Amino acid sequence: MAQIDYTKFQMSLERLVEQHENYLTSNPSRSTLDLEGVAESVIQRFETCYDCLWKVLKRYLGEELAIPDTPNSPKPILKLAAENNLFDVPLDQWLDYAQARTDTSHDYDGAKAQACLELAGHFISDAIDLLQTMTGEPWD
Repeated sequence: MAQIDYTKFQMSLERLVEQHENYLTSNPSRSTLDLEGVAESVIQRFETCYDCLWKVLKRYLGEELAIPDTPNSPKPILKLAAENNLFDVPLDQWLDYAQARTDTSHDYDGAKAQACLELAGHFISDAIDLLQTMTGEPWD
């Protein structure tokens, strides 16, 4: 059995953490264009990280937990992960992340972008917990 490669997920999570920190510590005196650029970068990195997360989670469920016929879409994968006690938070929180991902990629507006930004910190924490659960290794 091939070992699961967590590299893309971990790297996307690291980039999200860095840019989210940049967003949180942005000087309000920066230009509106700069501030919007940082915020948009956080959202894009959230989207990338979320996509990497659910795909590696699918592999984990199939290969490590030997769940046959794992679905090929995020929400059913998240539900299976919750059923197998992989999350430290309720499934509803993960479904909120899934909805934020859908909202920002299909109907980008200010309110949905702001909602995604507000979820980003929680997502980071939960994604780190999940990565540690799947790999058995501490987050650096």
